[in-house]
Amino acid sequence: MPVRPTLLVGSHAYVRLDLSELTESGLQHAPDGWHAVLHLRGVEHRIWFKEAPLAAGAYVVELPLDRDFDFRADASRRLWRGLKGRPQGAPLHALSGHRRRRVALALRASDARTDGATYREIAKVLLPAHRISARAWPTHEVRNQIIRLVKTGFALIKGGYRTFLRPLSRKK
Repeated sequence: MPVRPTLLVGSHAYVRLDLSELTESGLQHAPDGWHAVLHLRGVEHRIWFKEAPLAAGAYVVELPLDRDFDFRADASRRLWRGLKGRPQGAPLHALSGHRRRRVALALRASDARTDGATYREIAKVLLPAHRISARAWPTHEVRNQIIRLVKTGFALIKGGYRTFLRPLSRKK
C-alpha cells in the first residue's frame, strides 16, 4: 500500500491528502510554486504548494490575514470537509441561481441590443410570457426591466464581470 501524504490540521489532527491520482494537467509547476487541482466528491479544489509536493509528507494550510482571508478560510474549510468525506457546501462567493439567470439574461439582452434589436424585440424573446400591447409598452414595467438588463449587460462587458472574480468585501 502506497504511503499517502496528510494534511495537518491544528497540531494533532490529520486527514489524508491523496495526490497519487493527479495527472500532469492536475499538477503544474509555475514560477511561484506548484499548483494542484483536486476533485473531491464532485467539487474542484485548487491548491498551491511552495515546493514540489512529496509523496509522503505533512502539509499545513497557511491563511494570510489579507483582504481575501474570508474566502481562503472558507475554501480551506471546504477542502477539509471534502477530505473527510463530508458535504462541502457552496463556496462563499457562489452566485445564487437567480443572480446567475439574471446575468445570463443581461448578457443576452446587451448582445441583442448591440445587434440592433429594439427593447421591445428583446422583451419578446427573453420574456415571451409577457405579451404587452404597443399602447401599453412605453410605460410598462417590462420595458424598464429590459432597459436595466441591457445596462447591466453593458456594465458587465465593460469590466463589471470582475466582481464575480473578486467579490466586494463584506464590512462588519
